[in-house]
Amino acid sequence: MIEATRNNIPIVDLHCHLDLFPDHVELVHECEQKAIRVLSVTTTPRAWPWNRDLNANSRYVRVGLGFHPEIVAERPDEIKLFERYSYEARYIGEIGIDGRPANRHSYELQRKVFERVLDICAEQGGKILTVHSASAVTPVIDSLEKHFPTSRGHVILHWFSGNLSELQRAKKLGCYFSVNPAMLRSKRGRDIVASIPQERMLTESDGPFLTVEGRPARPSDVFIALRELGTLIGKSPEEVSSIVLRNLRKLVS
Repeated sequence: MIEATRNNIPIVDLHCHLDLFPDHVELVHECEQKAIRVLSVTTTPRAWPWNRDLNANSRYVRVGLGFHPEIVAERPDEIKLFERYSYEARYIGEIGIDGRPANRHSYELQRKVFERVLDICAEQGGKILTVHSASAVTPVIDSLEKHFPTSRGHVILHWFSGNLSELQRAKKLGCYFSVNPAMLRSKRGRDIVASIPQERMLTESDGPFLTVEGRPARPSDVFIALRELGTLIGKSPEEVSSIVLRNLRKLVS
């Protein structure tokens, strides 16, 4: 049991793939027992019904309806499922564009699907989106500007890896930013995170894709982000946790 739990520091994990853990059901119960607030993102619309039903009575776990950009090329027709389920979902994610070399072949399809998702969410309104933008920050922001008015919901940029100019554009759109420990491992990453307004700062684990001490990160490992963020901005983990909780309440209110 990590220090965060021992000291009862509230933990918020706004981007975790709970359904990709082998002990998924047990992990959901763990989050409930430890009062860890989690947004459990999905990668495909087909995963929505089971995740929705499993967490229907959860106090602390919310589920996002997702269509991950790395999945889009394999299942483009699932945009129809996404639209069907979107009426049930307040939280949307993981969605976005991935511009890394392995996924450039599907870039135009990714962009088209992402913009269709944004149009659906803008039409319905009131959604909270967690957005992937690896090697594609500028096109993601371009799409948000064109297809998702700030009055229609909120955007969280997950694992933001853009430059300061892109950060300024995202800030003007009112975006929030979910921070994980991997973002703080380089000087460039720390400089970017230090420039995020504290009133837009959230935390995430991105488990099981992010690893901690050689194992998949779990929601409780967000304490590492609280601790390292505190070191970066000159606050205690408790103070950072309070900032994140305040931002979460503003986001969902």
